[in-house]
Amino acid sequence: MTFQLPELSYDYDALEPHIDSLTMEIHHSKHHAGYTSKLNAAIKDTEMEGMSIEELLRNHNDNASIRNNGGGFWNHRFFWSLMCPSGGGSPQSELLEAINSKFGSFDNMKSEFAQAAMTQFGSGWAWLCVDSNGKLFVCSTANQDNPLMDNSGTPILGIDVWEHAYYKKYGPGRGDYINAWWNVVDWPAVTTLYNSAL
Repeated sequence: MTFQLPELSYDYDALEPHIDSLTMEIHHSKHHAGYTSKLNAAIKDTEMEGMSIEELLRNHNDNASIRNNGGGFWNHRFFWSLMCPSGGGSPQSELLEAINSKFGSFDNMKSEFAQAAMTQFGSGWAWLCVDSNGKLFVCSTANQDNPLMDNSGTPILGIDVWEHAYYKKYGPGRGDYINAWWNVVDWPAVTTLYNSAL
């Protein structure tokens, strides 16, 4: 199997003004493309060819190239799929009920998630996940790691807090980027992932 850089379902400028066109273009066509190319090189002519990306991340994350480039491939594909130009607002139905039950309110969940994203030292990600008991939790991971690698949970939402995700527009203002990002979150897509995780 050769992994392919996924096409976005929206144009690079579609998430303006929250995420700028130049950042989107560089992030997708350079960074994500680089992870994809290096992942393919790492599995070429090995027993790992033919495995799904999830299998690779769960079973071969002791391989640094798989961990870094496979994580970068999966994380970014996931990230793009949970944003849209008409995003924002709040989730509905079962997901909102689960958030309220776990965190007390949607705003409390956003605050805990933003705190995880802000306090991730250096490069990394923040996640909203479902654990093996169907309960929601927030966590962060370094570099291109994700919760699939240690089977701690199933991600249903994630934000990239590497500087390449925001520095062109926000400079060192990671918090401003996080606050703006909520305006492009595709909650129906997140809800679909939540239901699947259950």
